[in-house]
Amino acid sequence: MSMAPTLLVIAKEPRAGRVKTRLTPPFTPAEAAALAEAALADTLHAVAAAPARRRVLVLDGAPGPWLPPGFEVVPQCAGGLDERLADAFAGCAGPALLIGMDTPQVTPELLTVDLAGCDACLGPAEDGGFWALGLARPDPALLRGVPMSTPVTGAAQRARLRAAGLRVRDLPPLRDVDTAADARAVAALAPESRFAARLAACEVAAGRGAGR
Repeated sequence: MSMAPTLLVIAKEPRAGRVKTRLTPPFTPAEAAALAEAALADTLHAVAAAPARRRVLVLDGAPGPWLPPGFEVVPQCAGGLDERLADAFAGCAGPALLIGMDTPQVTPELLTVDLAGCDACLGPAEDGGFWALGLARPDPALLRGVPMSTPVTGAAQRARLRAAGLRVRDLPPLRDVDTAADARAVAALAPESRFAARLAACEVAAGRGAGR
């Protein structure tokens, strides 16, 4: 049996006007922040229930009551997303799996990844990015310079891994929450989640739930 990986979550403090700005409109900045907080809480609780050597929240901002016990909190470094992801892996010895806060439908089962039979695993996102990246031997150079937040980010990251001679295994694709349509689709996939409950409350509060 291989060693359980370090599980890394890279996230931004859910403050109005700073997170999920593409949800505004139709949602207010406060509603968008509440949805981000629910997504982050769902993600962290899935990580808490998955086997891990360490659980680390790589955070831009300050932790809040949404943080469950058992997590180390480290600050994100300065720079672009590629630099911040690279820096997150730089703090790991041994296998590590990194995810974001945009997939509240993630489950402990999806995060139970065995890196013994491959060098890396990549979870593609439906928008062309990736929702998860696992490395058996974390090397920050595998991320630096990869174009982030583009429709080809996932393909570019996979190409970088393969160019380094790594054996790459794909994880199931997931849909990121970026837009209101994404939010509704993801909530439908995880109807018991905090995220789905918060979305329903936001829709009802603004009278947007009727007819959908």
